[in-house]
Amino acid sequence: MSEFHDPSNVVNPEHAEHHIVSPMQYAMVFGALLVGTALTVIAAEIDLGALNPVIALAIASTKAVIVILFFMHVKYQSKLVKLTVSAGFFTFLVLITMTLTDYISRAWGMW
Repeated sequence: MSEFHDPSNVVNPEHAEHHIVSPMQYAMVFGALLVGTALTVIAAEIDLGALNPVIALAIASTKAVIVILFFMHVKYQSKLVKLTVSAGFFTFLVLITMTLTDYISRAWGMW
């Protein structure tokens, strides 16, 4: 077996170099999550009728993307990891869309 250098880590992607995230970047992510939390509180105080769950889910999904990208370090992973996480998030969006479509189509509330 001949040893060779694989600079792009195609053979062993799990042995890729780890990306070091600076404390400033973590502070910016923390600030973005705080802004998202403040938007959630503000959106909860405003009555927008049928759009309340849509806006709340949009804010929560944005915060989830930030957490996935930075705290789970998906931003710095291989394309395969990004594709896998994207497929899971896409499935989540499809399920939420179907749920909201069902919820809005019912005559339970006062539209």
